[in-house]
Amino acid sequence: MVDFDALTRANLRRWEQAKLTRKVISDKVAKSLVAAKARYRAVEAKTGVPWPVIAVIHERESSQNWGRSLAQGDPWNRVSVHVPEGRGPFNSWEEAAIDALLNCHPHLAKRKDWSLAGVLIALEMYNGLGYASKGVPSPYLWAGTSQYKSGKYVRDGVYDPGHVDQQLGCVAMLLSMMAIDPTITFTGAKVTSSTPQAPHMPSIATPSKGSIGAFIASIFNVISKRKS
Repeated sequence: MVDFDALTRANLRRWEQAKLTRKVISDKVAKSLVAAKARYRAVEAKTGVPWPVIAVIHERESSQNWGRSLAQGDPWNRVSVHVPEGRGPFNSWEEAAIDALLNCHPHLAKRKDWSLAGVLIALEMYNGLGYASKGVPSPYLWAGTSQYKSGKYVRDGVYDPGHVDQQLGCVAMLLSMMAIDPTITFTGAKVTSSTPQAPHMPSIATPSKGSIGAFIASIFNVISKRKS
C-alpha cells in the first residue's frame, strides 16, 4: 500500500534538490516537445491534462513517435497488444491520446490537481507505483537528474537495482522545457503532512541554495517583478 502523503513529500523534496545530469540531451528533447505545443494543447483542450504532462509522457512512451499511442507506445492504427491492451485502432495520434487519458488507467483526465505535487503523483501513477512501494525514486520521473542513480523494472514484476534507465525521466524534460517556455508553471504545490517540515529543511518556498528549485524560484521572482 503506497502512502501518497509520504510520496508527495518525497517527490517535492526530490524536485527541489534535482540537478540535470544529461542537460544537453534533455534540452534537445525539450526543444522538440515545445515545438509540438499546438498538438499537445489540442489534446489538453479535450482532456484537461496540461500539455507539458502530455508531452513528457509521449517522449517516455514512444520517444515522441507520432505513429505510436500515448497509452503504451503501440501503433495507434492497430489494436494494442501491450497494457492497456485492446485499444484502437484510432484515426489519429490525437484520438488515441485522448482515449489514453480519458479511458485508461490511471484516468488522468479525471484528475483536478495539477499543482506541482499533483503533476508528480500523476506521472508516477501513469507508469505504475512499483518504485513508490519500494521507496525508491522512479526512473520514469527522475532519470537524467541527480535524484536517480540506478534501479529499473526490466520487465513485469522484475526489478533490477543495478540497471540504469537510459531514457530521460519526465522531470528532466520538464525542467528543460520550463527554461525554454516560461509559460509552463505548476502552481499551488504544498507539502501536506501531520508532521511539519523541520525549519532547516528546504521547501518549495525556500529551496536549497544552488538547487533546481532555487533556479526556478528566481525565474518566477523575475517574472513577478516584471508583471508588478
